[in-house]
Amino acid sequence: MKRKFDRVYQFKITLKDIAPPIWRRIQVPDIYTFWDLHVAIQDALGWLDYHLHEFEMKSPSKGRKVRIGIPDEDGFDRSIYPGWKMRISDYFAMDNKKARYLYDFGDGWEHNVVLEKILPRETGKQYPACIDGKRACPPEDCSGAHGYEHLLEVIMDPSHAEYQELIEWLGDDFEPERFQCEEVYFWDPQQRWKIAFE
Repeated sequence: MKRKFDRVYQFKITLKDIAPPIWRRIQVPDIYTFWDLHVAIQDALGWLDYHLHEFEMKSPSKGRKVRIGIPDEDGFDRSIYPGWKMRISDYFAMDNKKARYLYDFGDGWEHNVVLEKILPRETGKQYPACIDGKRACPPEDCSGAHGYEHLLEVIMDPSHAEYQELIEWLGDDFEPERFQCEEVYFWDPQQRWKIAFE
């Protein structure tokens, strides 16, 4: 992150409909756009950014909920604001701190995004940063929360008819309870943009 900033927004992101909860606590520069925040959430949780996304939250200037993400290419759905043009500091505040983040409209992964604090930037600290979290992210394309629940039941039962197939699909290194902040790698949002759209 080479652009100058003085403040940091601390968010807690919690994946809905999963128990025990899967969550991350991240700190990002206040100059971030919603696209930048999307990339940081993807990286912190462990999603692979294969699918569409959108944020939904109250707009302080409009006084109503708005959708921010990737507008459709034809421009027919004008109700989605482009995330790369919307700064998080224009929307998030301590009196407007909640958003819904939807990833993969097919599987329907919903997340609660809550602004916890606005902090001064710490000299020498790298941002964005993941400072806490629990449990591994579900694998892509496992059919949402109910599909993930079924997946966990199967892999805990070697006698299950689907056990071998799912273990081969997941790979040997999937551990549902494992998460370590130091293993999170944050992409440069501008590099991710070039890969996705150029």
